[in-house]
Amino acid sequence: MKDNNKPKRKGAGCLIVVMVIFVVLAVGGGIGWSFISKEHNEAANVTLDAIDFGGLNDGKYHGVYEGGMYKWRVNECDVTVKDGKVVDIQLVGSQDPGAENTEYEILYDRVTKAQSLNVDTISGATLTSKAYLKAVENALLQASQ
Repeated sequence: MKDNNKPKRKGAGCLIVVMVIFVVLAVGGGIGWSFISKEHNEAANVTLDAIDFGGLNDGKYHGVYEGGMYKWRVNECDVTVKDGKVVDIQLVGSQDPGAENTEYEILYDRVTKAQSLNVDTISGATLTSKAYLKAVENALLQASQ
């Protein structure tokens, strides 16, 4: 006599394994999303202080911003002020995972042209753009003293 229960058990066992894997992935994804969501909320609320671009002292100033609760958006820049105006901004270093996707040169060019930190961010890289602007602001705080 043939036992028809064996194939059913194998099928049920596979289904249970698939369900366990699905639950583990869902829980892991939820935890990961929670951390990323907190980081994005914090970065979205980064504010830039009003820098008086009319009262800057000439020189080269180094700015650092270690943004985000997990320090994902760490970057450094050098800002050169000549005749009271920002004339050059150079990225010195970045540990930002989105750095290669951010056209920071365009962002820095906007700051030098506008003589303001109130510029449009790079589309698709708003959080990273804010981190770059915050480093510039930290450099300009020194130039304001």
